[in-house]
Amino acid sequence: MKASGDFLALILFFATYALTGDMVAATAVAVVIGLAQAGYTWYRHKKLSIMQWVGLIVIVVFGGATILLKDAVFIMLKTTVICWIVALIVVVCQLLGKNGIKALMGKELQLPEAVWTRLSYAWAVFFFVMGAVNLAVAYPFTPEREAFWVNFKFWGYLPMTLAFSIAQGVYIVRHLPKQHQQQDDA
Repeated sequence: MKASGDFLALILFFATYALTGDMVAATAVAVVIGLAQAGYTWYRHKKLSIMQWVGLIVIVVFGGATILLKDAVFIMLKTTVICWIVALIVVVCQLLGKNGIKALMGKELQLPEAVWTRLSYAWAVFFFVMGAVNLAVAYPFTPEREAFWVNFKFWGYLPMTLAFSIAQGVYIVRHLPKQHQQQDDA
């Protein structure tokens, strides 16, 4: 549900920008969708995960700054901030002996601890790199750069995330216990 909601928010952000060419309007749509997602999740589950809180706070703060100041720099930085926060959380959790990736997927998958650790660090590196890529694409944060950045968010960032996720899936399948793989093949 979360991933589909994020995808919907990205599509509506992209569509709004494509139709209006107005980053403030597109950002307003993203903020409304973010608030609606959080409200719906709270209504259904009476809680938000830490990452949902982080995402909500960042979209409201950076989106709000974009709307109030009519300056796209803030929304363009939001992706980097979220990516780097996620990377930091994953690494800190790992260093504290808590594997966040295992916590998310460990009930469905039985993998050796070394594999969970590699997955955790791979995701941390991925998020750090994607944050840096976002900065490189957004820089120098000029109005002329907005359309390029918006197109990259949809046609570059999304496929890169999908490709990395598929690669992680292939890696996971290689390390599943044989019994689990045989059940999947049946």
